[in-house]
Amino acid sequence: MTSPTPEAAPAPARRSKITPERERQFYEAVLDQLREDGYEALTMEGIAARASCGKSTLYRQWKTKPQLVAAALRADRRGTLAAVDTGTLAGDLREAAMIAACTSGRDTRLTQALGHAVLSDEELKAALREAIVEPELAAFDAIVDRAVARGELAAGHPAVEFLPAQLMGVVRIRPVLDGRYADAEYLVRFVDACLLPALGVSPHTDPAPAQPAGPAAPAAPAQPAGPEPAPGP
Repeated sequence: MTSPTPEAAPAPARRSKITPERERQFYEAVLDQLREDGYEALTMEGIAARASCGKSTLYRQWKTKPQLVAAALRADRRGTLAAVDTGTLAGDLREAAMIAACTSGRDTRLTQALGHAVLSDEELKAALREAIVEPELAAFDAIVDRAVARGELAAGHPAVEFLPAQLMGVVRIRPVLDGRYADAEYLVRFVDACLLPALGVSPHTDPAPAQPAGPAAPAAPAQPAGPEPAPGP
């Protein structure tokens, strides 16, 4: 009696390849629905319909709604703090402010759409921290470490802990208080008036470029001595 032939094990599911252009379409569909309806009303079915694809395509690529949202937000960012290195603490913080201003309007609307959900959805919170928050905090740490190494900032300065919350917080709260988004001019003034003084750093301490020394001026020619006075009688 021959033993039964074992059944072949099912092949593992293959993750289909998506072109960068198609991926951007998915992300745009996610962000558009987030802005319009908020996170709670966002569904994989709605995203699939908006992007003209099957729902299974989204699940194969991103597994869950929080992972897809985090990926879309990360791809939507224009500029990253990891690239900032101007050579001074003041310059680095001003550059960080300008990066925040580049996406202030769009990111603020999205942050407001996600605000309540982040507090109640642990999976979303974890996905956002991994994709966006932790890389930005690491970049802030690098800015501070370089400033300490240059002697601009005391190690362990107590105000350092509040830097990310202050800069990101003012981006989010200005539309509520003033009805306007935080632009580059506003955020750079905030850095100079609030962040740098809190760190004990003057906003005017950027080193001035050294001036090249000019040629030495020629010595003045010696003046001939005048006539000696006539002897008295």
